[in-house]
This record gives sequence, C-alpha cells and structure tokens, in this order.
Amino acid sequence: MKHNKLVIPIVKWAGGKRQLLPEICKNIPHFSTYYEPFLGGGALLFELQPKNAVINDFNDALMNVYKVIKTHPEELIEDLMRHENTPEYYYEIREIDRDHKRYSNLSDVKKASRLIYLNKTCYNGLFRVNRAGEFNSPFGYYKSPNIVNDIVIRAVSGYLNANNIIFKTGDFDDVLKRVRKGAFVYFDPPYDPISMSSNFTGYTDTGFGKDEQLRLKLTCDRLNNTGIKFLLSNSATDFIKGLYKDYNIKTIFAKRQISADATTRGDIEEVLISNYD
Repeated sequence: MKHNKLVIPIVKWAGGKRQLLPEICKNIPHFSTYYEPFLGGGALLFELQPKNAVINDFNDALMNVYKVIKTHPEELIEDLMRHENTPEYYYEIREIDRDHKRYSNLSDVKKASRLIYLNKTCYNGLFRVNRAGEFNSPFGYYKSPNIVNDIVIRAVSGYLNANNIIFKTGDFDDVLKRVRKGAFVYFDPPYDPISMSSNFTGYTDTGFGKDEQLRLKLTCDRLNNTGIKFLLSNSATDFIKGLYKDYNIKTIFAKRQISADATTRGDIEEVLISNYD
C-alpha cells in the first residue's frame, strides 16, 4: 500500500512525536510486525504505516477512538459536527464522565466524538484525568479549533482497514507476551519527569511512576534476551540514563509545547534507547 500523507494523528497528545519523526525513523530496523504498547497519538505508527501491527494503550477511551475511526468513520464525523465551541457547552460535555452511568450509556461513537472534541478544545491540548478517571482540563478558548478533520479521519480509517492492525487495551507487558522474532517494539511511555512541574503522567487514573519505569526496563530486558529489537523514547534524566546504561543511548532535543507551565516549554533533552546498532 502506498504511503498516504493524510494518515496523521487525529488527537493532540502530550509527548507526541511528530516533530521527532525524522530522527526516530533513522533508527527503525527492518521488521515483520510493529508493536507499540503506548500508542498515544500514534505519530510513528501513521508515519511508518506498517502492514502488520499490534497497537495498545492503557487508556481505553483513547483506544475506542481508533476502533471507531476504523469501523464507523462517517458516524463519527457526523457526530463531531454537532459540537459547539463555547465554554458552557464544553463544560457540559466534560461533566458527562462525572456521572458514570450516563457516560457508560453513551455509544462508542459518542464516546470517541466526546474525546476528540475535548482534545481539540481543551487548554493546550492536554489530556488529563484525576484519580477518579475524570477528564479535568479547562476550556481552551480557541477561536477556530479543527474539531471535524473529516479528510484525516477517512484516511486513517482507510489505513486501519487495509492492513492487519490489531487493537489492544491493557498493560504494556501483557501486549508483548507472545511477540515473535522479527517483530519490532517501539516504546513511548509517559516520561520520567525532569521536575515536579513537568510530571505529566495523568493520562490515566493510575499514573506512571518510578516503579512502572523499572517494570518497563524488565520488559525491555526480556525482549533483549529473546532477540526482539526495541526502541524506547524517554526524558534524559539521570534515572533513565542509569537504568538503561547497558543499552545504546542517543540524545536528541525536542520542543515541548504541551505543558501546564509555560516557562518549561522549549528545547528539552530526550533520549532514544535501543538494543541494536
């Protein structure tokens, strides 16, 4: 299948990789099946457009968006057209998940539409939930947010339907239990924070702290011991560099625009870690 330039991320996601794609793509080995356990906005998936892939995210609401884009793109586009760009309407839609029965009664299409709408209109595109799992980012006051990107939705739907893309929702390690030789795994976990103000692990109600980073390292060790190639992105903290000291570590720089603190935005040192040359 020819590479489609319209297949790009639907949602704006903290830590998204679009600006780093040229550098990351230089480090992609040949593979039979692509695995991405922390899908997020899916920038690398949509850049590579592999024929065979297993994609996963612990955020079930996010994975529902991709499933709906694959199976019901036109219904999703139609529902997105109904949304309004006003603070009153925004907070009304945001409050739906405070009533769990009301939220659970929404169709998958409406759940996907709600997430995309909130993502496009919330402050700074920051997807954030509290410990109760409730979306809590404030309204962004954008004049003309691109809520209904119908061309991209149809293009992404076409890609997902034309290839063997398996959807998973769960723990990153579980997704890789049956990975076979020839596969390639790209990890883009919530980053180890460089400071307390940059601790953006609120994509799920459980967070992703030091214990999870350590558990991810053990998963990488297991892949390495079985001959599976992996590439991992993370922040260039002493903790991460020390944790992966036995692997190849490459330093790169990224501009981070999604941050609650404007003073922390700008060039950030990150690392690409791999078990191959």
